[in-house]
Amino acid sequence: MPLYKVENLTYFYPEAEKAALSDISLEIGEGEFILVSGCSGSGKSSLARALAGLIPDSYGGRIGGKVYFQGRDIRAMDRRKLAREVGMVFQDPEKQIVQTHVEAEIAFGLENLGLENKEMQRRVAEVVCFMNLEQIRGACTANLSGGQKQKLALASVLAMQPHVLVLDEPTSQLDPVSAEDILNLVKRLNEEMGFTVIMIEQRLERCYHLADRVLLMEKGRIACDGSARKVARSAIKRGMPFVPPVARFFAGLEVPSVPLTVKEGRKMLRSFIRNINPGEERQDVLRHGGGLSAHAPERKSAVRLKNLWFTYPGGQEVLKDVSIDIKEGEFVAILGENGAGKSTMLRQLTGMLRPDRGTVEVLGRDVGRNGFKEIRRHTAYLSQNPNDYLFQDTVEDELLFTLKNFGLKDKSAVDEMLERFHLTRYRRVNPRDLSSGERQRVALASVLVTAPGLIILDEPTRGVDFRLKAEMGRFLQQEAEKGRTVIVVTHDVEFAAEYAARAVMMFSGRVVSDGGKHEVLGKSVFYSPQLAKMCRGICDGVLTFSEARDRIYPLVTGGAVADEKPGVKM
Repeated sequence: MPLYKVENLTYFYPEAEKAALSDISLEIGEGEFILVSGCSGSGKSSLARALAGLIPDSYGGRIGGKVYFQGRDIRAMDRRKLAREVGMVFQDPEKQIVQTHVEAEIAFGLENLGLENKEMQRRVAEVVCFMNLEQIRGACTANLSGGQKQKLALASVLAMQPHVLVLDEPTSQLDPVSAEDILNLVKRLNEEMGFTVIMIEQRLERCYHLADRVLLMEKGRIACDGSARKVARSAIKRGMPFVPPVARFFAGLEVPSVPLTVKEGRKMLRSFIRNINPGEERQDVLRHGGGLSAHAPERKSAVRLKNLWFTYPGGQEVLKDVSIDIKEGEFVAILGENGAGKSTMLRQLTGMLRPDRGTVEVLGRDVGRNGFKEIRRHTAYLSQNPNDYLFQDTVEDELLFTLKNFGLKDKSAVDEMLERFHLTRYRRVNPRDLSSGERQRVALASVLVTAPGLIILDEPTRGVDFRLKAEMGRFLQQEAEKGRTVIVVTHDVEFAAEYAARAVMMFSGRVVSDGGKHEVLGKSVFYSPQLAKMCRGICDGVLTFSEARDRIYPLVTGGAVADEKPGVKM
C-alpha cells in the first residue's frame, strides 16, 4: 500500500474561476524523496497543502477527488494524529512563527501534542543542536533575519518528529552554506531515519540530484513524473527550463546520459577535452579569466557609505566599518551569510535606520540627516516580505496607489509594468489571493512603476521561477543600461552571476570582497554558480551558461556554437 494515494484531485480556492489543481492522480511510497518544481502559480504549494491535509479545511474553496494517507481519507483523520505524522514548512516563515522567542517557538508544537516537560526539553535541545541554532536560542523571533526564521520554522516541525516532511521552498532565504546544511540534514532524515520528503524548490542546482523522483507541474497538472535524470531529459526536449545548469549545458551536446551533479559534469567535461586534445597540455588554450571590473569611476556616486557602524538596541554590532561606493548605472549584487548585515545595510540606504557612526549618502543627499525625504520619489525599495506592500483590493490598485502617493498620473506605466511582469490577467484580482511568487511580482511592479533612479531589492527572486527570474534579470540589466542604479541583496548565486556586473560579499557585518562578478564569484568556493564549479581548473573564468556554451561548445562541435533548446533560454 502506498503512503499517499491521490485520486482525481481538483481544487478551487474561494471565488477562483481557475482550478489550482486539476485532475491529479498520484502515488507516493513510504521513504521516497520527491522534488516538485514548475512555474509560479502552477499548483506546487496547493499540492503540498493537500498532502498536508490543509485544503479545503484551512483555506476554504471547492475540492473534488480524494487524498488517502496510509489508506485513510486524509480529511477524515484526527488533526492531532495527522500533525504527528505529517509536518509542513510553509513558503513564508512569517506565517508559521507564533511565539516571541526561539525556544518557545520550537516547543510550541510539542506543547500542543501534550508531551511531558522532560521530553520537550530533550527534543528542543536536540533540534537546536541539529539546526545550529545555539547562538539565537534565546533571541526574540521578531529580530531574526529571514533566513534565521526559515531555519526556525523547519526546526519547529522537526521537533515534532513527523514521518513525512512537506517542505515549501525551505532554502529560499538561506545562504548557500546554510542551504547545503539544511538539504544534507533533510537527505539524512530521508536516508537514515526513513522520513518521506516532499519538497518544493525553485533553485534546482541545490537539490535536483538528491531526489528519488521529480514532479514537474504545469497549470495545475503534473506534466512530468519520473526519476531526476528522466525528467531532466524530458523537460529539455519540451523546452522547459526546470533543470539545473549542468544538465542544461550538456543537453546541448546530445550526450547519452545527462549529468545531474558537478562531479558528473566535471568527469564528462574532462573526457570531452581529453578527446579533443589527446596528450596535449590544455591550460594555455582553456584557462583564461573572463569579465571586466564593473566600476565606472567616470560616473557620479549613487550610493556612498563611509565607515558605517550600526547596532540594534540591546544587540551586537550588525554593521562594522562598512564603506561602499556604487556609481550611477551599476548593477550590484550583495551576497553573504544569513545575519551578515545585508538587509540592515539596505534599511540604512532607505532611511529606515540611522547609523551609529559614519555617513550614508544616496543620490547626493545625507540620508542620516533626513535626506531621504528629498530623494524618496527617485528610490524604489522592496523588502524580503512582499506581503508588506499589498493592501489594496486589486493588483492594478496597488500600482495606482504608488503613482498617487508620489503625485504621478501616468497610467500607461501601470499597463507597462503589468505586462512586463506577466500580471495583466490578474489586473482585477486581489493580490492576497495570488501565489507567493505572483505576490512577489506584484510587489516588485508596485515599487518600479515610478521609474526610479535607484532600485533597491532584498531577495527579489524568492519564489520566482526560472522564466520569470530571467525576465526580471534582463529588465534590471536594461534599467542599469539606462543609467539607473540597481542594488540587489540575494542568496541566489546563479542570478547574481548571470545578471549583475559587480558583486559585494559581506560576512559578520563587514565587506570582505568587492569587485567585478568574475573576480568575486569566480574565486569563491561556496558562493560560486554551478557551472563555475564544474569548469574550475578545466576552463577557468566561466560563470554563466552563455560563457560555458561560447567557450566549450566550439571545441566539442568543431567550431559551431550549438543553439539552445527552444524555450530554455534564460
